[in-house]
Amino acid sequence: MAAAAALLLALGLLPGADGRCFFNRTREWCVCYNLSQDSVGSAVQCLAATAVEFRGGDLQKYAAFPMEEPDPSTIDMLGTLLVGKITFAELQVPLELLSRVLRFFSYTRVREVAFDSCVFQGKGDWAAMAGRSLPVRVLSFHNVTGTTPGWERDLPGLGTWLRALQNLSVTASGLTRLPCGVGRLLQALRSLDLAHNALGDEGLRDTVCAGAFPGLRALALRHNQLTCYGGVCESVRPLQELLQLDLSHNRLGEGAASSCSGPVASSCQWPVALRVFNLSHAGLERVPQPLPPALEVLDMSHNLLHAVDVSLGSLKQLVLSHNALSAAPSLGGCPALDTLLLDNNSVAELPWDELRRLRLLSAAGNPFNCSCRGAGGLQALAAAGLLGPGWPEGYTCGSPVRYRGCPVQDVPVSVLRCHRAAVIGALCAVLVLLGVAVA
Repeated sequence: MAAAAALLLALGLLPGADGRCFFNRTREWCVCYNLSQDSVGSAVQCLAATAVEFRGGDLQKYAAFPMEEPDPSTIDMLGTLLVGKITFAELQVPLELLSRVLRFFSYTRVREVAFDSCVFQGKGDWAAMAGRSLPVRVLSFHNVTGTTPGWERDLPGLGTWLRALQNLSVTASGLTRLPCGVGRLLQALRSLDLAHNALGDEGLRDTVCAGAFPGLRALALRHNQLTCYGGVCESVRPLQELLQLDLSHNRLGEGAASSCSGPVASSCQWPVALRVFNLSHAGLERVPQPLPPALEVLDMSHNLLHAVDVSLGSLKQLVLSHNALSAAPSLGGCPALDTLLLDNNSVAELPWDELRRLRLLSAAGNPFNCSCRGAGGLQALAAAGLLGPGWPEGYTCGSPVRYRGCPVQDVPVSVLRCHRAAVIGALCAVLVLLGVAVA
């Protein structure tokens, strides 16, 4: 009985308030709502699930629950469980209890653990995990808080037995920095998501300290409080394996030279491996310099750009939607570019000959000049299948007056209308020849 109770507790299924568990056999997913002593039997069915969610309740009453080292039969039973993901949601979680419960995970197949809208209480005793390691590869904290400030300071202790962790997410949790020790311990980490926090320039520098996250490939910093483009560059420069960086929804447009401490932006060298760079929603009025030299995808949509001059030999996709561009950028410096997104700007005409080499062009929501050349060029690109899904409904005329507001596809671009002089000249030449022949 003690082993069964420990097992249920390890899976987040120990009875608490009123509620019961529901098992979906098709999805192999089980969710438990505040179990009671009367309904604890319904938790047993969750042992056949691959994903278990424990939602609602307060585990403080179980903080002193005795959890002895499991005997060989219990270890064998834990090893046969199919549960691969466990979610704790809307819970009061004593860290003292959590540090003891997670010991049992070292005997299971659990690869993913998530905490959603939880409140951590007290302090954990991670020393109990000395010499152990967990099979967990994905760990996420979303909208979590602590009854005492700085719950994240316990993360280095957690990291000592999460050396196999590959994906860590701490989002919407008021985080101002991660303790330096976390990055130094998580040598296998490949993806780090710190979105929707209060991370500033100094906090980022402290988080990515010397020796931290040596194998990191993807870093998400969207919706934080970063303001200094050059400062961010200096902070992430040691991450030489970094492939993807998301800086969207920060205030990088406010980072004037006077507000950035340290070396000026132009002196910084981005990680040479960086391929995907998101600078959307960053308040940028000009293209920041320098850009990572080997980029393949650059997103600068939803900014205040009036002109763009980019020269990146490896760039394949350039996203400039929702800016203030009056002209398309020259593509001469981007010989590998195959996708250009220019939706919702102020572009009246496009360099058709240059754009024909693209695989995909999207330019809906611009006030196009529907002259014969303008409308004819767009219709030709559409016929070639180069325009994105916004065609034809998103393409309307801004000028001339007689076509303003009309769909570009409805503008007549016949040879007789658009090349009348040439047609008349050709007819005259034919008539002359006929006259000569008759004579």
